[in-house]
Amino acid sequence: MLRQSCLSGRRLLPALAIAAAVQAYAFGAAADDMRLPKATGFDMTVQDGEFKHAPRADAHGPIGVMGDHRHHEGELMLSYRYMQMQMEGNLIGDDSVSPDTIVTTVPNRFFGKPMQPPTLRIVPTEMSMEMHMLSAMFGVTDSVTLMGMVPIIEKDMHHITYMGGMGTNVLGSFDTQSGGMGDVSLSALIGLYDGKTNQGGQHLNLILGLSSPTGSITETGRVLTPMGATPIVRLPYAMQLGSGTWDFLPGIVYTGRSGNVSFGAQYRGAFRLEDENDEGYALGDLNQVTGWAQYEWAPWVSNSIRVAYQTQGSIDGIDAAIVGPVQTANPDFYGGDRVDLLFGVNLIGQKGAICGQRLAAEFGVPVYQNLNGPQMETDWTLTLGWQKTLGDC
Repeated sequence: MLRQSCLSGRRLLPALAIAAAVQAYAFGAAADDMRLPKATGFDMTVQDGEFKHAPRADAHGPIGVMGDHRHHEGELMLSYRYMQMQMEGNLIGDDSVSPDTIVTTVPNRFFGKPMQPPTLRIVPTEMSMEMHMLSAMFGVTDSVTLMGMVPIIEKDMHHITYMGGMGTNVLGSFDTQSGGMGDVSLSALIGLYDGKTNQGGQHLNLILGLSSPTGSITETGRVLTPMGATPIVRLPYAMQLGSGTWDFLPGIVYTGRSGNVSFGAQYRGAFRLEDENDEGYALGDLNQVTGWAQYEWAPWVSNSIRVAYQTQGSIDGIDAAIVGPVQTANPDFYGGDRVDLLFGVNLIGQKGAICGQRLAAEFGVPVYQNLNGPQMETDWTLTLGWQKTLGDC
C-alpha cells in the first residue's frame, strides 16, 4: 500500500506543475500591468477606470515558511497548508546503508530481553508523512500579531522483517499507520523594527510561541516479528503524533524588499520545557535556520528559492512500551543535520472574486544529510497552500 502511495505521490508532481501553470494563467488574466511604485505589500491596479489597491504575490515569504510577516491591527488571515514528506532508504551519518547490512551489523539495544536477538531484524524502508495545517493570524496591534496552528497528521511506514535471529533471509514485510491531531501551537510575532523606502522596506520580528501536547504518543499497530508473530504493539517514536511535552517555540525573522526582489531569513527553535513526557522521554531540541529570495514577475506571481538547515538532538529517555529489534525503537537513532534546497511559486488574485486569494507551492530536496543512524533519509518535501486576509481587497 505504501509503495502505491509513493508511486502516486511521484505521479502527482507533474500534475501539480500543470495545475500551477493553468492557475497562473487564470490569475494573470485577472491582473493588470498598470502599477505605481512599490512601497508596501500592495500594488495599484486600474479597475473600472479607478486606481485600487491590489495585494502583491511576494508580500509573504515562501509557503513553507511560517511566521514570516505581521498583520495590521484588526486584520485576520486564514490559511491551509498541505505538506508531504517522502522518505526512502537509510543512512548512518552521511553514508547509505542497506537493510542486509543493518540486520547483520547493528546491535539490538534490547538484546537480553525475551525474544530479542543480538542485532536488528526489522528495517523500515519507506515512510510517507502528510500534514494538513490549519492556521490563523490576527493583528492585535500593528506591532503584535498572534498566530495559531492546528496540524492533522497521517503517517505510513513500510518495513522488511528478516527471519529468525541471524542471516539475511527475508520473512516478509508489513506496514504501520497512525493519524490524528498533532501538537497545537500559539505564537506571537512582535515587531522590533520597520523601515520603508520608495522601493521597498525592511522588517525584523521576534517570535515567541508555545506548543501544547495535544498529539498522541501512545499510537499502536500490528507488526511482523522475526519469529512470524503478528502482535499489536506500541509504535516507535517516529510514528507518534506529538512530542508529549510543552515546548517553547522562539524565533526571529528578517524580511526586506528592493523593487521586484524580496528576501528574508528566519531562525526557529523548539525546546522541551519538561524533562520527560508521560511515557518517560523527551524529543531532542530542534533548531532551524532558513534564508530565501523571491522575484516578482508581475503583481500576481513571484518565484522563490530557499535554503533551509535544521539540526536536532536524539531522544532523551525511553518509553518502556517501545521495544523491538528495529532502529526506530532506539532513542539514540533520532536527530541529526539536514540541508534542503527548495523552489516555490506564489500566486495572488488581483481583483474580482479572486482578489486576495493566495495560492502557493514549494518543492524541496535535501542536498546534505548527516543522521544519527541507522535512520531513514528524506527524499523530498512538498508544501501547497491557500491564504486569505479578510478585507484586503
